[in-house]
Amino acid sequence: MFFRQLFDPETSTYTYLIADETSNTAILVDPVLEQVERDQKLIEELGLTLRYCLETHIHADHITGSGKLRELTGCQSIVPMGANAVCADRKTQHGEAWEIGSVVIEAIATPGHTDSHMAYLVNKTHLLTGDYLLIRGCGRTDFQGGDAGTLYNSITQNLFTLPDTTLVYPGHDYRGHMVSTIGEEKKFNPRFVGRDRSDFIKLMGNLNLPNPTKIMEAVPANQLCGRAV
Repeated sequence: MFFRQLFDPETSTYTYLIADETSNTAILVDPVLEQVERDQKLIEELGLTLRYCLETHIHADHITGSGKLRELTGCQSIVPMGANAVCADRKTQHGEAWEIGSVVIEAIATPGHTDSHMAYLVNKTHLLTGDYLLIRGCGRTDFQGGDAGTLYNSITQNLFTLPDTTLVYPGHDYRGHMVSTIGEEKKFNPRFVGRDRSDFIKLMGNLNLPNPTKIMEAVPANQLCGRAV
């Protein structure tokens, strides 16, 4: 398996390129519009064929590059079931598996940050958590249908039950971290350590975070796969 973590410095967004090295087919997870040229160049240099662009959710902090990459490469745009994105070629459900050669990517429903969010488990070892479970943190729950109780349930029941050695690759990081593990987050994530569900809901309800800078342009654009409205 080929696995590459890519970074957008403006929004601190991680994009993930995953490929099967025998068939040279690839999947890109959470591409950023401003980085499409970089991503396409890398894909071409490596001799890969981009099959799918997967979204973890409808992003509020950056505009997706999936629509542009679909125009350039003919790949399919995939969003979680329930996401308000009529432009997508397909919508993925909990438990669905995407195969590119010997690489298997499983969708794990993780609502709570938004009302439709997916984590993706790659070959049982690499977990792409989107904006849901961050390194020593988690996604906010105060807009786009977010719900703190639902997020707590999903993380503790769907993610923290995975093997402790499972690698955690988030959709964002603002402090320079690139990767963690399920075991680390269970031990050290301050949003969860020593907190029950009620404590967590109270904590999330008192964060008082400012809205993402690009929310007014990003959400409607991402409902159209990155096309401005």
